[in-house]
Amino acid sequence: MQSMDGKTCLVTGGTNGIGKQTALELAKLGATVVIVGRNRQKTAEVVTEINAAAGHNQVEGLIADLSLMEQVRHLTEEFKAKYRELHVLINNAGAIFFEKQMTAEGHEMTFALNHLSYFVLTNLLLEMLKASAPARVINVSSGAHRMGRLDFNDLEFNRGYAGFRAYGRSKLMNIIFTYDLAERLHGTGVTVNALHPGFVRTGFGKNTQSNLIKWVFGGIQRLALKPEDGAQTSVYLASSPEVEGLTGKYFHQKQPVKSSAESYQKDHWRRLWEVSAQITGVGELERA
Repeated sequence: MQSMDGKTCLVTGGTNGIGKQTALELAKLGATVVIVGRNRQKTAEVVTEINAAAGHNQVEGLIADLSLMEQVRHLTEEFKAKYRELHVLINNAGAIFFEKQMTAEGHEMTFALNHLSYFVLTNLLLEMLKASAPARVINVSSGAHRMGRLDFNDLEFNRGYAGFRAYGRSKLMNIIFTYDLAERLHGTGVTVNALHPGFVRTGFGKNTQSNLIKWVFGGIQRLALKPEDGAQTSVYLASSPEVEGLTGKYFHQKQPVKSSAESYQKDHWRRLWEVSAQITGVGELERA
């Protein structure tokens, strides 16, 4: 990894798990790191903790519920008001919801948090990223994307909701968004890559009312990777000179690997972008 002195990084979901560890490692490399969390007190505590571990005061926090696009918009305005440049955007926040939940804006929670937040946040920060180029966008996806299937007649599971299916679909959307955006940003100096961090020991799977599911995930978690290991590929994509200029790839264990066959269907790229732009009112970006 190379020094990140003078670089500004924005990490969503930065108060625990992979996001927190990613923010810590980037801070240790000298970056100015802005983490996004939902809880003000917890976010402030994590900022203090990371600054102490990194030996400086270049880590700050912003507050937003990323399942709500209005708060994503406010987050981008707040970020732009405080910072002049953005060199690395890491879309890391995400969750699985075993029982169907709807946001206050009327969207299925998995779709809103895991996909729409990536789409809106990235699009609203694109001009800043291009002005700061070379810059990098990193989308944390999952190997679970391989069980994902897109149904453009029912993207938000109005019929037959299942938590794992919704999660897999959202992670497939992360990769499709990555590939499409990378093509649209060709020649701008902004690269876009996705990754599978592995199965990591975090709060994943606890977002349920089912004691059985909590018990099952509690047992599986004992076999999972530590957050330090799960964050390695994110940190690598954010800081390594080896991936300078490399774009439109899906990584696992710091290596580009093939994603699912469905993720390469360009008609899906176009349709998902159009639907996301129509829903959110952002993203009217022509391909380069």
